[in-house]
Parts: sequence; C-alpha cells; structure tokens
Amino acid sequence: MRITGGTAARRILKAPKGLEVRPTPDLVKQAVFNSLGSRVESAQVLELFAGTGALSLECLSRGAASTVCVEKSARYAELLRQNFQIAGFVPQQLQVRVQDVFAALIQLAEASTKFNLVLADPPYGEKNIGRRSTSFAQQLLDDPNLPKVINAGGLFVLGHSKRDMLSIPRPWMEKKLLKHGDSLMRFLSVA
Repeated sequence: MRITGGTAARRILKAPKGLEVRPTPDLVKQAVFNSLGSRVESAQVLELFAGTGALSLECLSRGAASTVCVEKSARYAELLRQNFQIAGFVPQQLQVRVQDVFAALIQLAEASTKFNLVLADPPYGEKNIGRRSTSFAQQLLDDPNLPKVINAGGLFVLGHSKRDMLSIPRPWMEKKLLKHGDSLMRFLSVA
C-alpha cells in the first residue's frame, strides 16, 4: 500500500497483517483522486472507518488543509498515526478520533463541524438481493447526521462492494459512480 500522488507520492504505508482491515486498493485510490482533481486542494477532510488512513493521507499529499480520521480500533489508529509520520505531514493537519463512527457523527454535527470532503470505505456488507442492505455503507447513507457535517457544495465519497445493493435515500444525489473489480465508489452530494 502506498500514496499514489502529490507531495508524498510513492511513500510506502504500513498495513496490518491479516484480513481485519481492507485498505482501499491503489488503483481505486488513483481513480477516485483523478475524479476529485483540484477539489482536494485546501479541503477540510473527514475520513470515516479510517483504518490505516490511506485515503486521508492521499488527500494531504494532494494538498488538503487538514483531515479528521475516525477509527474505532486503537491499534489501527496507532498505525494511522505512524503512517502520518512516515509521510512527513505537519502534526496540526491530522486529528484522529478513536471512537465509533456513528457516535463521532453525532458529536461533529452537534458541534456544527463541517467538511468539504467526506470519505468512507467501510468493511463490505453481505450480498443483499431482495432485501434492504444492513451494511455500514447503507447505515452511513441513512444517518441523519452525516449530511449535517458536509459543507454546501461538498462531496461524500462512499466505497462498497457491488454485491451490496444500496438504497440512496434523500437528501443524497449521486454525482458519479466508479467501478473497479468488486469495488464501487459513489460520489454523492447533499441535495
């Protein structure tokens, strides 16, 4: 796993052994960031289900002002901090919240904290043909606090498995869909 573009391009990042965390593949990251283009520059970024922080680190490498990473596992949050140091970013650019994503969204919304870009590539859900998804991706779309933390004109980029058939409720509007293998990346805005 590495940073694919920007000032820290080609820096190799630490990833945990085993299958507990599924870092966003480099090719998928490249496609996402090619689509985002200059939107990342000077952005305030929120990464949910941050894991190793690969998406946030990619944002910082490409000129984002700061990033808040939410990761429930203290072990993975420590790995994220190590990756941040490896990449050589300024300490004030990163805030790591070791907590449940949905609890963090409540707190961020109550504090009126806003972001230009929200990224989430949560653990994949199960195949759900004929029933509504119960995956973390669907739970994020259904969470009433998530739209509250996105600035007007901001974007929510959500990764999920193509076998996880999501329902896109209001207030979300899909702007773009990227497909890569089993991965889908949806670019959504608040209507």
